[in-house]
Order: sequence, then C-alpha cells, then structure tokens
Amino acid sequence: MWRPVLLGVLALAGGCSTSKPFVRLDPGPPPATARLTARPAAVTTPLPAGLHPLGLSSGRDGLLYVPPAATRGPVPLVVWLHGAGSSPENAWETVRHEAEDRGLAVLMPASRDWSWSFKHGDFDGDLQFIDAALRLAFASVPVDPAHLVLAGFSMGGLMALSLGPPNGDLFGWILAFSPVGIDAAGEVGKPRFFIAHGTADPVVNIGSSSRAIVPALRARGDWVVYREFAGGEHEIFPDAIHEAFALLVSD
Repeated sequence: MWRPVLLGVLALAGGCSTSKPFVRLDPGPPPATARLTARPAAVTTPLPAGLHPLGLSSGRDGLLYVPPAATRGPVPLVVWLHGAGSSPENAWETVRHEAEDRGLAVLMPASRDWSWSFKHGDFDGDLQFIDAALRLAFASVPVDPAHLVLAGFSMGGLMALSLGPPNGDLFGWILAFSPVGIDAAGEVGKPRFFIAHGTADPVVNIGSSSRAIVPALRARGDWVVYREFAGGEHEIFPDAIHEAFALLVSD
C-alpha cells in the first residue's frame, strides 16, 4: 500500500510534530485518479434511521448514519475522514451530537490501511472505496446535492483538503480540523473551506500547517473560515464542530 510522500507527514507515525509546511495547490484540471464519479441519485434501497455498517468490506469497512429527517426529504451529507490509526467508530463519537441535533447524514469510510494513502493526484484504493461508499449512501439516503460536505481530522484533514478541490463540483464545503497539510492536484468548482486548529497542538504544528494552508487558499481567491483554539492536545474542539456544522445547515 502506498504511503503519502509528504514533507513532515511520515514523522506523525512516530508522534513527532511536523516542522516544514506542506502546501501544494496545483491549478487546472485534476487527473482522473483524483476524481470521484458517484453522484446523488434516486434512492433505491432506503435505510431506516440510525447507524449502519457499510458492508463493503470484511475488514476495514465504515459507517453510515441516517437521520430521522431523511424520511421526510433530502438531507445534507457529511463525508467524514478519520485520523491516522483511528476508525469510523471514533469519528462517529466526534460528530454524533451535532449530526443528531441538526439532522445530518454522515458517511464515515475507513481508510484502506492504517491511514489515508496517496501519491500526488492519485488516491488509489482509498478513492475507489470512498466512491463505492458514496454510491451506497446515495442509494440509501435522499441527499441534498447542494449540501454535500467533505471533512476530516489530522491525516483525514489532509485527505479532505487534497481530495476536495479536485471534486469541488460535488462538495460545496471542505472542513479540516488540525490538518497536516494540503496536496491538491487541480481544482473543479469553488468549494468553501472551514479550517480549525489548536494553537498548542504538539503533533501537528499550527505554524507549519494551518497557518500556511489558509493564506495559500485565500491568495488564490478561496472562501476560508478559519478558527484557532487555545489547547495543548492534538484534538477536535467541540466549538469548532458546532460552528462548522451550523454553517452547513444555514447555507
């Protein structure tokens, strides 16, 4: 399985903080290896409200949360990408409160290996699995195509920031919490960004990540909502989740 060849990223496996910014934003059309093909469609196999396994893999699989509101009409869908070494189950505990309160569907695929793996512009098996998970979600939940969101934490944040711009015709918002960096090969459309990071994060240094990513996005004309939080852990701040999810439903 491939590993991301990114400055400072491999150090995360050993618990070290990143020391060099990694910001790569290629303009122009993205390669096919960065493009998702699944699109919202008519529901053919509806699922009842609740949390469901995807059933797409006997090993690393994923979860799909269907809100009660889905029985009444289209709902927003958040695709949440977990951090390195984590799981969809942990991701669900992070977003559960906001998703249930706001009536959001949440798709939580598992990475094919311990973390998300890709080379620049080529997401390999992770792209294929996310695509399959999206097709399942679209067949099971009435999704509002105007409210599709890609989000992630840490390495999942890197993955969201890198996969999102080449698929900006699918995702209207990209949310990244304590992201490691950004490695986007091309762009389609103009998704909006929400980025949040702790000022004292000991694993992913804010200066070499979010404080480098945000100016680069804004310099090319992207709409970015950026929040910093005081804290000494590599974590997702509840206030950041609350604000980000509020933006999704108020749009």
